[in-house]
Amino acid sequence: MEQLPGAGAPAQDQQEPLHGLVLALERVSAGLLPDVGGKAANLGELMRSGLPVPAGFCLTTEAYRRATSPAGLDDVHAALAATAPDDLPGLARLAADARRLVLAVDIPADIADAVRAAYAALGTDAAVAVRSSATAEDLPFASFAGQQDTLLNVVGVDAVLTAVRQCWASLWTDRAVSYRATHGISPSTVSLAVVVQRMVDAAVAGVLFTANPVTGRRHEAVIDASPGLGEAVVSGAVNPDHFVVDSATQKILERRIGSKGVAIRPLPGGGTERVEQSDAGSQPCVDDAQLLALERLGRRAELHFGAPQDLEWAIDGGGVLWLTQSRPVTTLYPLPERRRVREGTRVYLCFSLAQGLTRPLTPMGLAGFRLIASSVARAAQFDVPEPHDGPTPYVQAGQRLFFDLTPVVRSAVGRAIVPRVFDVMESRSAAVLRRLFTDPRFSVTSRSPWRVLRHVGPVAARARVPETLLRALFRPEAALRRAERFGERFRAALVVPAGSTPVQRLDHVERILGHELFPVVPNILPLPALGFASLAAAGRLLGDDAGQGALQPVLRGLPNNVTTEMDLALWQLAAAIRADAAAVAVFDDAAFDGAGVPELVRRYRARELPAVVQSGLAGFLGRYGHRAVAEIDLGMPRWADDPSHILGVLANYLRLEDPGQAPDRQFSKAAREAEAQVERLAAAAGERSRLHAALVRAALKRTRMFAGLRELPKYHIVEALAAVRRQLQAIGTELASAGRIGEADDVFFLDLAEVREGLAGRPLQHLVAQRREDYEQELGRRHIPRVLLSDGTEPEALQTGDAGAKAGTPGLLTGTPASAGTVTATARVILDPHGARLEPGEILVAPSTDPGWTPLFLTAGALVMEMGGPNSHGAVVAREYGIPAVVGVPDATSLIATGHSITVDGAAGTVVLDAGASGPQQQPAHE
Repeated sequence: MEQLPGAGAPAQDQQEPLHGLVLALERVSAGLLPDVGGKAANLGELMRSGLPVPAGFCLTTEAYRRATSPAGLDDVHAALAATAPDDLPGLARLAADARRLVLAVDIPADIADAVRAAYAALGTDAAVAVRSSATAEDLPFASFAGQQDTLLNVVGVDAVLTAVRQCWASLWTDRAVSYRATHGISPSTVSLAVVVQRMVDAAVAGVLFTANPVTGRRHEAVIDASPGLGEAVVSGAVNPDHFVVDSATQKILERRIGSKGVAIRPLPGGGTERVEQSDAGSQPCVDDAQLLALERLGRRAELHFGAPQDLEWAIDGGGVLWLTQSRPVTTLYPLPERRRVREGTRVYLCFSLAQGLTRPLTPMGLAGFRLIASSVARAAQFDVPEPHDGPTPYVQAGQRLFFDLTPVVRSAVGRAIVPRVFDVMESRSAAVLRRLFTDPRFSVTSRSPWRVLRHVGPVAARARVPETLLRALFRPEAALRRAERFGERFRAALVVPAGSTPVQRLDHVERILGHELFPVVPNILPLPALGFASLAAAGRLLGDDAGQGALQPVLRGLPNNVTTEMDLALWQLAAAIRADAAAVAVFDDAAFDGAGVPELVRRYRARELPAVVQSGLAGFLGRYGHRAVAEIDLGMPRWADDPSHILGVLANYLRLEDPGQAPDRQFSKAAREAEAQVERLAAAAGERSRLHAALVRAALKRTRMFAGLRELPKYHIVEALAAVRRQLQAIGTELASAGRIGEADDVFFLDLAEVREGLAGRPLQHLVAQRREDYEQELGRRHIPRVLLSDGTEPEALQTGDAGAKAGTPGLLTGTPASAGTVTATARVILDPHGARLEPGEILVAPSTDPGWTPLFLTAGALVMEMGGPNSHGAVVAREYGIPAVVGVPDATSLIATGHSITVDGAAGTVVLDAGASGPQQQPAHE
């Protein structure tokens, strides 16, 4: 065997694996990932780029497969593949079976000989680190840090072979098996290589992030350090020294000296020991020169890999710095697409989150909004060179919609208006924006309102907004009728002529998105805006006579709200089913197991359900089937496409046994109480004068008449998106028949221009496959920034402490009051409403909601949301149903766990967790 070079060897041509089983580490590259795993591939890349990496070798995945093939793992693979990701006991049992089988294998002689020869090249009885390197590890989309084992200070070839077997078995630890199951990685596709490296006898070691993983700042390096081996830092056994370095200025921005009470040291002859340190906390364990040298090495690694890196490092007794691991920083939110980012630091608002959507949008969903945004910009007389690319303020990041709010933040008018709008729609975003007002990078550059009026005025004039407002003030019933007629004309414009060719269908799709859709907003939105303005006017007229919270009951049980009308229609269907024994039988608990919903869907499509269910569901879907969860995304199936969610909600409704809690009764009661409150407030105003009473009554009557229309613009927009989706499905069927895509729904993983190219003959299967893979990866992202700067900074993360809890009050979370009332009940955390089971009276805790969620509200005891403001979708519907609600509670779905007893005070905007209740804590993963 050839001699293995030392650290930092220059890149050389790729050679054949040594003995077919072993590769010298400097011969490893990213192209060998299936053979060497993520850890080895990254170490090899570091070494080949000239960075200081301890010498070593990699035992390839071929060795693992050959050694374990007689062990009988195939049966375990099959059983794991058939086990649900949430069946933790089942996964753990099968993982233990796999580990037992692997630990019992005999390492074939040729594999053992290859390891002996490679180890001998490192030196007689060299101390080495033996590290697992899985093929699904340290990848750009998912860090498997800490999932497999590393053994330190291994001395002697027999000990190395034992460590190799332990690493192989660690592919099947409970945590690794559960992680892969959660991420949908097939057990039969993973394999393990093993890295053996010369040990660094570290005087000090730690971790280095080349971008700040908390704030998202790409120009800050974060370094944790502690004496001894780095295992103390990465395992969390020590409170390390913590430093933040500005990469541009080379200034050390933050120093926090840790206690460093424990060090892990190598033992003579092998193994490690834990050493208590009583005096290590007084001084930093690295000096400024070492910090800056670390930062520069990290930056070189980032430059090589083309992405921020999470590195492990060590400094030996002679002061030489070594890198021992590198992986992508997977927790950073992606930067906005650079081709769309203008000069200077920009402020972007996540439009997806503002619409209650946490999941990514499909490529076609993004393409649709680019065209819609272009139509808005052109209506406001902005220049849009290419409508399919979207207007200049439109960007995408993490497959979500963002808009450039920099002009708003730098405008005196924008600062005065926009945060106030967000106060009622999404209060946490408003708070983040206001904090940016003190940042000198976003100082005011425009103080005149004329620039805004020049763009808004023509839109308002064309939509006859002043006329609409005057009509609503003096002839409110006529204003309602005009809104209804607009809806009828709008629906007529969505019809595509029968017999249209695929190209003509695509032309109609672009017409709807680019021309027909935007007028909905200026034609309808002035009415609910007047409704809420009338509420504010009534409050001013009443002054102190109203009393705190006296106006909120007026907003309960509002008429003309299409979302609550939809929910109550579904409840009426449930009531009809409850009155029919045969219908109830198909929803009872025995029939409604894990396979219950798909079977009900099958029977519905085959027209086999009892008549009350069959006709009732068909009628509901005929009116509301265009709606869906995440309905602003063209790629999401509508309820008419897949009624699974609606059937699940009906099953939830049928479990509500208390007639007094029936939502229709609650809604009617809320409406009566609201009308009575109007009269009480008018009477209170009458103490001043009859004119005051008349004005307050008129204002509140208009509030109740128009405020419910707040949901109507989105309802019409979703009608249009559903019409567009139907046309795209028809086009997708044509493309699939022509062999350009695999199946009809693949069309939603293309954009409009690509569909046109497909109709012209371009094969698109490969593009669809890549897009589907990217989309599936992004589905796993939980944290989405409300506001994102163009350099990756998340302004909300810059605030210190837990924004969700009042200092000194454990278990108290604070948000924005949304619907008054106090309820103590069991929490149910739901991240996706599809298939969700919410028991009657439970408190729904959700990241956000859109109208597709609201059928769950009917049986909820209260609502807690991470997003939203007093007039967000969830808040409006919660008020109308009279259930307490608190919105804008940071990290509610993490701090609250299903089964906890919590108290929601919707008037105070607080959520109290019972003593001892604490949700799962999320921390950056590290090995």
